[in-house]
Amino acid sequence: MKALFLVFYGFQEYNGISKKIRYQISAFEECGMDIRTCYYEVMSDGKRQWMIDDGVLDNLGKGIIAKLKKRISFRAITRYIIKENIPFVYIRSYHNANPFTIHFVKTLKKHGVKIFLEIPTYPYDQEYFSVKEKIELYTDKLFRHTFCKYIDAIITYSNDTEIFGKRTIRLSNGIDFNHIPLRNSTKKINNELHLIGVAEIHFWHGFDRLIKGLGAYYNSNPEYKVYFHLVGNMSGKREQNEILTPIKEYGLAPYVTLYGAKHGEELNELFNRADFAIGSLGRHRSGIYNIKTLKNREYAARGLAFMYSEIDEDFDQMPYVMKVPADESPINISLLISFYRSLTISPSNIRASIRHLSWQEQMRKVYEEVKSISSKF
Repeated sequence: MKALFLVFYGFQEYNGISKKIRYQISAFEECGMDIRTCYYEVMSDGKRQWMIDDGVLDNLGKGIIAKLKKRISFRAITRYIIKENIPFVYIRSYHNANPFTIHFVKTLKKHGVKIFLEIPTYPYDQEYFSVKEKIELYTDKLFRHTFCKYIDAIITYSNDTEIFGKRTIRLSNGIDFNHIPLRNSTKKINNELHLIGVAEIHFWHGFDRLIKGLGAYYNSNPEYKVYFHLVGNMSGKREQNEILTPIKEYGLAPYVTLYGAKHGEELNELFNRADFAIGSLGRHRSGIYNIKTLKNREYAARGLAFMYSEIDEDFDQMPYVMKVPADESPINISLLISFYRSLTISPSNIRASIRHLSWQEQMRKVYEEVKSISSKF
């Protein structure tokens, strides 16, 4: 079964989204798909290219013209799909509905191609703030319903049964257990608690709530020490201000460590040193209250208990999860310590509790949907 996984940007080794896409592709392969990956790459010499796996599909050149071509010209991709007789295309949404992407999917539909669109976060309008971003969002708003007319189904991690007038296939974010190791839970110092948060840091992660909670906690001069290890690049000035300002204001430099992006063995070692993980604490800031995040699943796969503030039906009743309010209140560190001390479940049992959330199981649902609607297979 031939298929094409289309991504409108490139891959970064340390990036969680990039890893997720690789896991999804691997899961499709395990389902029996002959799947190719089409993505956009900016080379070290400035060349901009559409790639198919490791080969160049289309060299767009350099400079402004090349940037423009990336947004308006998809002929090389269309020709490849038709030439290779690929009957199914899986698109990861880039919120880029416009006349050119509409023409792209409309052309594919004329050739009988089945198209699924994954919208990783929905709704997403509240995630746009700068003038440039709002202009791009306005364009997407104008054209997304027309774009979705040519889509067969939308993949969502929300509970919505319909998005932009199109039926949805509801999934949970998954885990590739072959690539996520169980942490090595060595004996820790009794009067210390080490917290870890890993993300490409955006305002909706709400890590500032935890840092402000630490500020209040350390005002009481406690003997029990709590440390926060924050791993990932900050996406903008807003995030820098929200995190760096309270660290300085409360004098938390000895207790909060910022690592930047990490991957591979460096990241594994940080997880091995951690006792408890911090999920998203501010999804309400972008108008999202119900979501199944990738990060929660990675924490559980590594055998870590964790906290978050959204609704996640896969985890809300788990004994190793601490739910906190979806508001702007600082995290109560004393309650966190009490919760952590009450835990009796082992890392291996935490991992075992989500075996059903493997990417193989999740993408098999997509595979079965494709087979059911296509007469080509």
